[in-house]
Amino acid sequence: MVTQITAVPKLYIGIDIHKRSWKVHCATDLFSGKSFSMDPDPEQLKDYVDKHFADHEVVTAYEAGCCGYSAHRCFESYGWSSLVVNPA
Repeated sequence: MVTQITAVPKLYIGIDIHKRSWKVHCATDLFSGKSFSMDPDPEQLKDYVDKHFADHEVVTAYEAGCCGYSAHRCFESYGWSSLVVNPA
């Protein structure tokens, strides 16, 4: 019998974006996740995801605010689904 993967594993990333640092929380379908702080650089987050979650479909979300939409545009360019949500 040949086993086939029928579901793509998903990685959910919530980000608290600030000018000087990001607080990131990663979770998958199977575990509740890990939180960490990092420099405000989308490329660093992409490197982390590529290293630890290479085969996952990625969904990001962060609050709209003073930092604009540049991170959203970067995430979308990586092929990730990205949401910018109302802080209210």
